[in-house]
Order: sequence, then structure tokens, then C-alpha cells
Amino acid sequence: MVKSKNKGPAPPKAVGIRISVILPAYNGEAYFREQMDSILGQLSDADEVLVSDDGSSDGTLALAEEYQGSDSRVRLLKGPRQGIKKNVEHALRHARGAYIFLADQDDIWLEGKVERVMQAFRQQGAYVVVHDARVFAGEDTARIQMESFFAFRNSGAGVAKNIVKNSYIGCCMAFRRELLEAILPIPARIEMHDQWIGVLGDYFAGKSWFLPEPLLLYRRHGDNISSMEHYGVGRMLRNRVVFLWAFARRILQNRRKRRGSQVKFKKNAS
Repeated sequence: MVKSKNKGPAPPKAVGIRISVILPAYNGEAYFREQMDSILGQLSDADEVLVSDDGSSDGTLALAEEYQGSDSRVRLLKGPRQGIKKNVEHALRHARGAYIFLADQDDIWLEGKVERVMQAFRQQGAYVVVHDARVFAGEDTARIQMESFFAFRNSGAGVAKNIVKNSYIGCCMAFRRELLEAILPIPARIEMHDQWIGVLGDYFAGKSWFLPEPLLLYRRHGDNISSMEHYGVGRMLRNRVVFLWAFARRILQNRRKRRGSQVKFKKNAS
């Protein structure tokens, strides 16, 4: 495991759990139930959903407790209250599954998502799978604003490509648990965790597989409306410099550990 001043507990070893869904939650009461139902309907008894509530002041926590009480696959965690990246990291450290799916609290998983992503893992041998999404506005799933997130971002694998212009989107990503050793801890100063996971996966384990099928409805609303807009030039440059520094540092840290317990990735051929 990479050393860090902020080192948390090591993730548990997989114990017969197939999939861990990571769902960081914060004041998401309005859409939480619809998302949870769309997820749980696709999971087996060998899967789990980890809801990490980061101090919600609305009814999100009560809803999460309701699901935990009625479905043994749901585990509720108390988030660290340090923002989205650390909340995701907190949940990842508790994940028990062999495959880890990332989820947002306000989207909708389309039928067949889990089956198609797992099929891609088997067929492509990739460590990271990313699928396409349709984007809709507010409450009405028929108000499609964007048919393909991939087309909007010119999405694709590659270290340099995704440092220059990130095309990873966390809610559409899944990865093998072996990557946890490389990606944890998530640096506090980088912009977002999805780019970090995707680029490190590309570097350490071979190119990610981008599945050109919309398997999720991405909801745009008042609280996340800026998430698909461009930053100013100054902030974009600052984000790239910070990411490159953290990326180079992680590579060096992993090289020092290579002769120890570091997982040796068998790079895929994609």
C-alpha cells in the first residue's frame, strides 16, 4: 500500500462479494429512492451497496437507514465530512467486492447495466470499464439534453489524453478491486476522483474499455448544473499541474513498493 500522511485503513479482502456499489450521499433526498431502486433491482445476493452519508441535513440519512433495514445488501457508512473525494475514498476502503461500481445519488441505472459491464470485464480483460450515458434535465427522464456523453467529451482511454481533457465520469465507471492499491489514498488537492481512477488504471493496468452503450440516465439539476461546464483557463491549468504532480508522485511511490506487496497488473491487450 502506498504510504500517506493521511493513510486510512486498508480495504478488506474480497470475501465472496461479487460487486460493491459505492454511493456517496449528501442531501440527495429528492432522487435517492429512484436511484437506489434502479441499482438494487440489478444486483444479486452476492453484491452490496455502500451508502456513505456525509452529514446530510435533509431526509437522505433516514432513507438510507430504511434501505439498510429492509435489504441486507445495503450498508450505511458515516462519511468523513471532508468533501466528495474523501467520502468516495472512505467508502472504497470498506468495499468487499471483487468489482467496484461507482454511483451518484441522483442518476438512474438503466436495465442491463450491470450485466453488460460484467460482460465487458470478461470479454475485454480490462481493469476499468466505462459506459456511455444519456443526459436529461430535472424530473422528466424524457427531456433528453444529450444522447451521448461520449460524443460530447470525445471519450476514450489513454493517460495523456485524459490528463489534457478528462473523459472519465465516475457514475459510469467500474473497476477491479486490484486497482485499489494503486489509487488509494486519493490526493486531496486533485479536482475529482474519477479522472484519478481512470488515468491510474490506464497507466498501471492497460487501457480502460469504453463501452459505447448508454447504460445510465445522468440527471442535470440545480445542484450539479456546473459539473459539465468548462472552467476558466487559469483553473484548468492549475488542475492539470496539480494532477501531474500527484500522478508522478504516485508512480514513484508504487515503484518503491514493486518488490513488496504491490499487486502486479497483467495489462490487457485493448
